[in-house]
Amino acid sequence: MESIQHIIQENEKGNRLDMVISGLREDWSRSQVQQWIKDGVVTVNGTGSKPNYKSALGDEIDIQIPDPEPLDVEAEEMNLEVYYEDEDVLVVNKPKGMVVHPAPGHLSGTLVNGLMAHCKDLSGINGILRPGIVHRIDKDTSGLLMVAKNDMAHEKLVQQLVDKTVTRKYSAIVHGLIPHEYGTVDAPIGRDQKDRQSMAVVNNGKNAVTHFRVLDRFKEFTFVECELETGRTHQIRVHMKYIGFPLAGDPKYGPRKTMDLGGQALHAGLLGFIHPRTEEYIEFSAPLPDYFEELLTQLRNDR
Repeated sequence: MESIQHIIQENEKGNRLDMVISGLREDWSRSQVQQWIKDGVVTVNGTGSKPNYKSALGDEIDIQIPDPEPLDVEAEEMNLEVYYEDEDVLVVNKPKGMVVHPAPGHLSGTLVNGLMAHCKDLSGINGILRPGIVHRIDKDTSGLLMVAKNDMAHEKLVQQLVDKTVTRKYSAIVHGLIPHEYGTVDAPIGRDQKDRQSMAVVNNGKNAVTHFRVLDRFKEFTFVECELETGRTHQIRVHMKYIGFPLAGDPKYGPRKTMDLGGQALHAGLLGFIHPRTEEYIEFSAPLPDYFEELLTQLRNDR
């Protein structure tokens, strides 16, 4: 069992307890935190609480993360595109359309199922449905993910995400012509109050920062590189919509009339981090998938 303590700071007071806790680590989902609170493994000033408790300045939060339960998800043989692997870390190139981890009622066909068949050991810190998963990318986003093969690696990789020392660069095609060459979107992201299935820029959301630069412009679209400073759910998709340039093909955040790409044109092409054991910086890049290259060719030809 892992024990974590946290004192509520000025910028956190008034926020829901589950929101504060899920913001402490990028690999903690809000639903997971809510379950911990309901199970009584989270205390506030020594007593139990509720997920919607409004945090007060100086509150002492104690989290006793339970040991992982035996995994009830089956291993499935898959042709995973592994870019790097050693005793601690695995880097895999996830294809578009693949879900990262199982969910209740959907326990097969995910990256985790494939990882379980590929290697015997995965970190258990993230529980029975997310073994080894340190960070996620959306189902219809392709690209590189780092996976922890033991708890030591998991803790060190998560700390790098907290410290914002992981390099994560994405290629994207967005609607509209971005007039400037570089930009930064610094806007908090949280659950959309009008649509609970979506995220949005909201006043009480989690800190979120995305840097971008223009790579090419076409008639009605712009090819950009986005670099994550934080890693919130749907961050690039939400931020680019927020500044008026939603991703092409995005059924959730894009305009009604967008390209039929089977999901957003977004690829996690570059990933760099400090190796948890050797402490050397390592970096990997994955080429754009075929559909993305074909789309760029079409846009260039139409220009």
